Formats: sequence, structure tokens, C-alpha cells
Amino acid sequence: MRVLFTTNPHKSIFQYMVPLAWALRTAGHEVRFASQPSFAATITQAGLTAVPVGRDHAKLWAARAANDGSEAGRAGLEEPYDAFTDPEKDNWEYLSTGLAKAVADRHRQTAFPMISDLVEFARHWQPDLVIWDPLTYAGPIAAQAVGAAHARLLFGVDVHGGVRRQFLRLKAEQPAGQRPDPLAEWLGGYARKYGGEYTESMATGHFTIDQFPRSLQTEADGLHYLRMQYIPYGGPATVPNWLRKPPTRPRVALTMGLSATDVYNGYTINTQETLDALADLDIELIATIADTEKNKLARIPDNTRLVPYIPLHHLAPTCTAFIHHAGAATLATVARHPIPHLSLHYHWDQPLLARKLTAHGAGLDLHTSQATGPAIRHALQRLLTEPHFTHRATALQNETLSAPTPNQLIPHLETLTHHHRTTT
Repeated sequence: MRVLFTTNPHKSIFQYMVPLAWALRTAGHEVRFASQPSFAATITQAGLTAVPVGRDHAKLWAARAANDGSEAGRAGLEEPYDAFTDPEKDNWEYLSTGLAKAVADRHRQTAFPMISDLVEFARHWQPDLVIWDPLTYAGPIAAQAVGAAHARLLFGVDVHGGVRRQFLRLKAEQPAGQRPDPLAEWLGGYARKYGGEYTESMATGHFTIDQFPRSLQTEADGLHYLRMQYIPYGGPATVPNWLRKPPTRPRVALTMGLSATDVYNGYTINTQETLDALADLDIELIATIADTEKNKLARIPDNTRLVPYIPLHHLAPTCTAFIHHAGAATLATVARHPIPHLSLHYHWDQPLLARKLTAHGAGLDLHTSQATGPAIRHALQRLLTEPHFTHRATALQNETLSAPTPNQLIPHLETLTHHHRTTT
């Protein structure tokens, strides 16, 4: 079958999609990956065939951080998706108003540059299945235009699916004629433009591919989830010589993710204070620190090695504990190994993932407003000395590795594609 992937030009989200794209290729299916023209080099660097569509548009996150002060609103979930974790916001007024704003300010902006060209390519190539991330609504529009089956591929907690189901529940409770649905109205306009009608699958996919252990996920009622094992892909990398040798002391990794410096204004912890607090521990600390953040440091402790980047799936197996920002990709990479986590969370779904990880028993978490040097030191010492954290991390590893690999998922995708594919 022919499978079309599509995403906005955001490298972190794209990297979640690469292993499944390659699994489909090695199973003999044709795969194309569509995004804005400037992103073609990132796609081809992963060995995939790029389809440049539309025009280049400033990255949504970077543009908003620069132009409207969204750095100040970076913490937690943004409106209206914060209703996912805040019961006080689970009401019709908040969700209907917030969704209208999200459609106008975010979803339209990122989809519009790609829609026309993506539909044109889909009509030319006739994909059987379209796979899109939850922020790329150009995907279901193109799929609807050609009758393709289509699925969301999650890059974290299903916040968008969950809030959509909350909205529909509240919508059904409103009087007839007073049920505005900004997302359906917007997507439905494109569906009609290309000869179809809106269906709810345009908002949440015919089905959803979920790469994370069930114990860390929050599923939305009424949606069809297809669970898949997360396989790390971080782009081109070289394994350094020092990583080929076993550590002589407990090795602890520290990373605060790529988006903190690629998109936003830096880390949300005091890096110098953190390194100083761990300086006298009998550990080998491997800290992935971007060069822009490294330049802010006054000193580097003797037990610390700084690297700008290293493939975490090579580093993690050598570690005794892992300090991270609870970014979904980092967390899922570490979860493939029996390593306890210390999550220093701040942004988007990181607080939710971190707290679920702590509830599971596989680690501890601190919001970055509480992540002082002494607090980080105390939490890390607990992870290194209390065996139950490693035991629970081993249980999480077993759960992670029990899910189907991308290659094992392919027969299910073939069956579901056959079920949902229609003709136009």
C-alpha cells in the first residue's frame, strides 16, 4: 500500500514518526513524507523520500515565543488544552471559547501553508493511508479529499484527543442551535471544498497510534488506540570513544531536551547550581548541555562531562539513574531500560508524564520551580540508594518492551487501512 506521512516542520515531532515510516518501507510499502519545503533536508537525512508542499511558514512555537510573549506561557498546557488536567476549566464556556481561539491562532496558521499542495499531491499519488501528528490538520484534510484511511501518531499524552472528547460531551448538553464547533466548522469547510463532508475522524483520526506504555498514557474515551513500542530515533550521531568503555562509577545522565534551546529561551533549571550540588557525589555525571547554555557556566565540576548532544539510546544502557525534563521521547527512551528517573518538569505534558512516572514508582519528580540544587541532590541520592525505584523501573521496562514493535504493527495497519479506505 501507499502511505503518506505529514508533519509541520518541527524536528522533535518528526523524529517520533521515523521508525514507523521505515518499518513500513522494510515491509515493502511505498512511503512518502510531506512537509514544508525547508524541512525536506531533515526528512531526506533520515533516509526517507520528502515531498515539499506549500510554502515555508515560521515555526509556530518559535514565532509565538518571539512575537507574543508565549515564553511566559510556556509552563504546562496552553488554552484550551489545559482543561485536560484542570477540572475547573472543563466547562462549555471555557472550551468553546478556547477552541475557537486555538483554531484561529494556531491550527489554521500551521495548516494553511500546506493544505492545497498536500491535497494536490494526494490526488496525484493516491495514498491508501495518511499518518499525521495531532498538530498537523492538513493531514486529515488531504486524506478526506482522496478517501484514504488516516491515523494520528502521538508524540506524548493524548491531550488533543482528550480535550476533543470533553468538548463533544459538553456540546451535546447545549440547546439545539447553540452548539458552535470551531474545529468541525473549519475542517468541514475544507472537506466540502474537496468534495466530501466532515466526519469526526478528521479531528482525531480513524485510529490513533500510541507509542507509550499504558501506565503513562491517558486515553480518551471512545477513541481507537493502537499501541506501539517506542523506538528511539534522534537523527545523525556518532558514538564517542569514552562511551564504549564501562563506567568506573555510577553514571548519571542529565538532559533538559532540545526544544528548550531550539524553540524557547533556555533551560528552566539553574544548570550551574545543579552541577555544583552534585559535584561531590561519587558519580560520573554526563550532561547534554547546548553550547548556548554551556557558555553561561562559570565552572565545570571534576565529576562532570559536558557534551552538546549524544544519542540517548546509547547513553541510557550505561546509566544508573537519569535526570531529565520528562519530555516524552527522552522518558520513553529511558523507559526501555531498568533505570530510575528524576523528572524536572515544566512544559506542555511534561508535568503529567512526570507525575505518572512517580505514581508508577519508577522515579521522582520536581517542578522546575522547586528544582533547587539541594532538592535535586536529595532526590538523586534516593534513586541511587533505594532499590524499589530500580525494581519499578524494571517493571516499566517490561511493559514498554511488551508492546508491538513498529514492524510487528504493520499487519494491523494493513487491516485497518483496508477497513477505512474508501473511494472518492
